[in-house]
Amino acid sequence: MQPLTPQHVQTVLDGFGLGLKVTYYDQSTATSQQAADAIGCELGQIAKSLCFIVDGQPILIVASGDQRVDDRKLADKFGVGRKKVKTAKPDECLAIYGFAPGGVAPVGHRTPDIPVYIEDSLLRYEQVWAAAGSANANFGLTVAQLRDITGGEVIDCRKEPA
Repeated sequence: MQPLTPQHVQTVLDGFGLGLKVTYYDQSTATSQQAADAIGCELGQIAKSLCFIVDGQPILIVASGDQRVDDRKLADKFGVGRKKVKTAKPDECLAIYGFAPGGVAPVGHRTPDIPVYIEDSLLRYEQVWAAAGSANANFGLTVAQLRDITGGEVIDCRKEPA
């Protein structure tokens, strides 16, 4: 199965009429740290898209690059046991979301209407950067725009420091 492309993401972004533009980088932006280094922003300003399967249903968590997601909090949110919360495998990311890990965009998924949840620590920032369909393409936007284009619900799902 072929992955969706940054051009696909740009077409989806154009549909919102916000002037959001995909930027390509010479170096990899596949990890939050790589993206922050390439873009020149704080690690926390990377809006990483994390694919989860909860009780058989796909969801997307858009989390701050300096945070980890707590599967216990997700299990509580969805009223399931922790074993029902799984990180999507690379082939599931491609089949369900349309993108390979390291390039999953918060919009334009292969499967329509995947629920999106925004990890609340992203609200610390006005400007954030999200992946745009490949391991070297990203786009910048405000957190308000992220909420608007994803329809995302803001939730507390970050893992507390040990």
